Amino acid sequence: MKVYKAIGLMSGTSLDGLDICFTKFWKENSCWKFEILKAETIAYPQILEEQLRNSIHLSSQNLLALHSEYGFYLGKTTTDFIKKNQLSDIDLIASHGHTVFHQPHRKFTLQIGDGRAIKIQTQVPVIYDFRSQDVLLGGNGAPLVPIGDELLFSDFDACLNLGGFSNISFKFNDERIAFDIAPVNIILNKLVQEFGQNYDKNGDLARKGNVNVQLLEQLNSLEFYALSHPKSLGIEWCNANVFPLFSGIENLDILATFTEHAAEQISKIFNIHQFNKVLFTGGGTYNHYLIEKIRQKTSTKIIIPEKQIIDFKEALIFAFMGVLRLNKETNVLASATGSSHNHSSGIIA
Repeated sequence: MKVYKAIGLMSGTSLDGLDICFTKFWKENSCWKFEILKAETIAYPQILEEQLRNSIHLSSQNLLALHSEYGFYLGKTTTDFIKKNQLSDIDLIASHGHTVFHQPHRKFTLQIGDGRAIKIQTQVPVIYDFRSQDVLLGGNGAPLVPIGDELLFSDFDACLNLGGFSNISFKFNDERIAFDIAPVNIILNKLVQEFGQNYDKNGDLARKGNVNVQLLEQLNSLEFYALSHPKSLGIEWCNANVFPLFSGIENLDILATFTEHAAEQISKIFNIHQFNKVLFTGGGTYNHYLIEKIRQKTSTKIIIPEKQIIDFKEALIFAFMGVLRLNKETNVLASATGSSHNHSSGIIA
């Protein structure tokens, strides 16, 4: 039985740190199995976090410089993780990179963090740039985790990730489909900065606010929610369509209203498809107020797994995507992204 040991690196749009997940994978009766061996979230140095947060505004030259700099940071941080945990026999490192631009309708998406720099630092084969090929094939380049949901988490009716954006994947007419539902932490985390916080712990601040009915109606009326899948969101969409709606409204009330909005959009999908049980992961799972709001609006059973799965499912699945890529097996599903066909994506360094 061949056992693969892989490290997955994931940096989410909410910039709460770098997720590193060391996992082993093997096949049992033709089914993939996994075990997380070590996992950690490394907070970004403040300067790097600010660079990444503002990367969308950089000149082309400075963005290319950050692409290399961040690649070497990923390589050094991964090397430190390997040494600290005395890891050996690592088959590959799979790196998502940090998304700067995502405009699939214009045939491009950009995740910085040069995989070749990671390889130079670690001396381990690196697979990176998982999204670009899908966009060139006419897809959204997102979401990519459905391949992991399909092969590693098929016991659930659907898998929901509550990160910068909420995204879901599930079987529909014998195909695994997936799409972004609504922004979540990309908006909420930005709003709580006014209160000197990086995130709204337990949703306590949102709980203090009042729902602004007019804002809620405007949010729910945004064109994106009426589009059919496949579809995906990016920070550019939020900057153009969401933040301008907040003008003149108290931050606590915006927090309360946007939490209500996210809960409505998520529960609507649950109710349309009549899911029995859904696996919840991602940082938003710790937002008790948001979870309460979703529970109020649906009879679907919300399954909250162990902390390692909540925190590291995406990094785990990118490690798995690297294993599939190494074997030239499909790791991106056209039914999820809208590309012309299933394919094996990722550049190998």
